[in-house]
Amino acid sequence: MRGRMVAAGWWSGKHRRAVRRALLVAVVGALLLGGGTVASVVWIRGGAEGHIYDEAGVPEAPVALVLGTRVDAHGRPSPFLTARLEIAQRLFEAGKVRAILVSGDNMDADYNEPGAMRRWLVDRGVPARKVVLDRAGFDTYDSCARAKRIFGVERATVVTQSFHLPRAVALCRRLGIDADGVGDETVRQQHARRWRVSSTREYGACVKAALDLLSGRDPVRLGPPETSVDDALRDQ
Repeated sequence: MRGRMVAAGWWSGKHRRAVRRALLVAVVGALLLGGGTVASVVWIRGGAEGHIYDEAGVPEAPVALVLGTRVDAHGRPSPFLTARLEIAQRLFEAGKVRAILVSGDNMDADYNEPGAMRRWLVDRGVPARKVVLDRAGFDTYDSCARAKRIFGVERATVVTQSFHLPRAVALCRRLGIDADGVGDETVRQQHARRWRVSSTREYGACVKAALDLLSGRDPVRLGPPETSVDDALRDQ
C-alpha cells in the first residue's frame, strides 16, 4: 500500500513538472510569436511611410501596378478588384500614369485575374496597348518582385485597398521599385465583414512578407525579362 502511494506521489510530481515545462514553452512561444508579429508589422509598414497618397495628391509615375484579387466564375472582377481598377482608370485618364500593369493569378486556365482586369479596363476606354498583363502575380511579393525583375519597372503607383496598401508599397520599395500608393476605401462599408477579416489577416501577411524579404526568395514563376511595359510607355 505504502509503495503504491509513493509511486503515485512520484508520478504526480513528474506530471506537475511536465505540465510546468509545457506551460513555460507555450508562454515563451507565444511571446516570441507576438514579438515577431509586432516587429514584422512595424518593419514592413515602416517601409511605406511617407508614400501613401489619395488620388489627388499622388505624384505622377510611369506605371500603375494594380494588384489582383478574386474574380467570379464568369470572369467578372469582385467589388474589391473593381474598386482598384476604377482608381487605375482614373489615374490613367488624369495623366498620372501612362501604362497599367495588372498582376494576378492565372495559374489555372479556368481562372484568370489579369485577363479579367485588362478586359474591364479596355471595356471602359483604356487603350489595350496601355494595359500589360502579369499572369504570375500569385501573391503581393511575387507581383512586386516580378514588376521589377521581369517587367523592369523602376517607378510605379501601387493600387489596392487601403488595409493592404502599406504592405504592398513597402514590398515594392524594398524590392527596388520607387513606389507610392493609392488605396481604396469605397468598399469598406458595403463589405464590412470581408474588410475586417482581410484587415486582420494583414498581421500574418506582414510576417510572411518579412520572411520573404529576409530570405530573398524568388517568385514562384520567373522567366525571361519582358519589354511589354517599356513598349506600352513608348506607344503614343
